[in-house]
Amino acid sequence: MSAYKNKFLLIQIVFCFISTFSIGQNLPSSKHKLIVIAHRGNHTNVPENTLASIDEAIKYGVDYVEVDLRTTKDGYLIIHHDGTVDRATNGKGKISDHTLEEIKKLQVFNQNKKTYKIPEFRDVLKLCKNKINIYLDFKDADVAQTWKQIQEAGMEKQIVVYINKKEQYPQWKSIAPQMPLMTSIPDEIKSTDQLSSFLNEIKISVIDNVVNPEMEKIIKEKKISTWLDVQSPTEGPASWDEAISKGVQGLQTDHPEALIEYLNKKGLR
Repeated sequence: MSAYKNKFLLIQIVFCFISTFSIGQNLPSSKHKLIVIAHRGNHTNVPENTLASIDEAIKYGVDYVEVDLRTTKDGYLIIHHDGTVDRATNGKGKISDHTLEEIKKLQVFNQNKKTYKIPEFRDVLKLCKNKINIYLDFKDADVAQTWKQIQEAGMEKQIVVYINKKEQYPQWKSIAPQMPLMTSIPDEIKSTDQLSSFLNEIKISVIDNVVNPEMEKIIKEKKISTWLDVQSPTEGPASWDEAISKGVQGLQTDHPEALIEYLNKKGLR
């Protein structure tokens, strides 16, 4: 191969590396090539969205823990997926109808008969600091109150916020403009032109779904990361390989320990 061709090839490799590295460049730092997100913590052996499930994710070197933020009747921020406590605890009713004191009396259902509680957001922040990043699914909470607790914990650079409603976007951009935001491509977006308009209006750092290769190209051109949800009853190597083949930067999983082991074996971690 000629010296000219060698030089040209080197330039191509360097350009690809820089382009890949710069995707999602305002996100919390990660030392891994492919980011692993523990969906509601590592809840294989302990209940979801508990301090124990977050501890399990930390133990196995997961990059992010995904947790769901909600608000009690008396205005406290807690971590719980559902809008009610019916499915996951021994209680009944909406979270918004319970005080923090009432929430703390509930026991989260578990397999190993230990007692687990619904945690406050401030306790999750304390546990995660300098150990694991947070993918915060912003279910039902006040932006200013949430940002204040994040600042008090010194966690400003360890969080990505998933916005569920369009109106949450201007609230976050007004109160915490530096916070990386994440969302899904709405179902009504069918064309690349529609996607471009959407991404010009909503300045985000991460998308969690891939519609087609043409749209993914636009997402990469705008230096937006893609973190796919791979959690499902049939989750495993086949679904992981399918997601990885799309060139994504992160995977959200119900089996973080197994996924990390798989990625390490393939040299993708």
